[in-house]
Amino acid sequence: MITVICVYNNRVLLEDRLLKSLKIQNTEYELILLDNTMGKYESAARALNCGAKQATKDYLMFVHQDVDLLYEDCLKDIEESLRELDDLGVAGVAGYTETNGKFIMYSNIKDGRPPEDVGVYLKDPLKVQTVDECLFIVPRSIFEKLKFDEITCPGWHLYGVDYCLSTTEFGKSVYVVPINIYHVSRTESFSKDYYTLLKNIVRKHGKKYKTIDTSCGIWNTNSVRLDINILEDKLLRFLKLR
Repeated sequence: MITVICVYNNRVLLEDRLLKSLKIQNTEYELILLDNTMGKYESAARALNCGAKQATKDYLMFVHQDVDLLYEDCLKDIEESLRELDDLGVAGVAGYTETNGKFIMYSNIKDGRPPEDVGVYLKDPLKVQTVDECLFIVPRSIFEKLKFDEITCPGWHLYGVDYCLSTTEFGKSVYVVPINIYHVSRTESFSKDYYTLLKNIVRKHGKKYKTIDTSCGIWNTNSVRLDINILEDKLLRFLKLR
């Protein structure tokens, strides 16, 4: 069975999308909602770690408030897909992989207003480096050993990317599964906080990967590390001048 875990800051949107679509599901699930309308949680990692501690089911599904599961067999189809993946670490609904020298987004979801296809349609689970954070699932047995990194990801971006990379280093695989959902928001997000957290990710994982493949872009780790070194050098010079 799946535990659905969602941190929200807009109750109306939550009710209109995620909760409304959960009500039509034809299988049982556990629901854990984390109210952040008053800014109780300073990061997604902190909030979702708190939610996961309360979970009792086999799979933990971390999902955004503006996701619509669309059809009544959605949770059932997700669970059936997961059972076929013996080396499962993380499963999501969108992710990039390199094919013939090109990075291609694979996904069966639509997002935005009006809804648009996110990527290339797939029929079977596909291994990728990381998945989009709008909806991803982790076996509870894995999460009991590996939590979200609240130090590396002290904000609201890339916590899922970091988790996917850590899970791979843990000896498990990351998959995109062929599930149709609708995500109201677009996947792109390039705030200042995003780049700060990206640098944290590269510090932690960059030596193991040539690129960090996120749903918001493919990031060359050498370029990001160079940027980090320049910034750190400027900071050291500034401190010496004080």
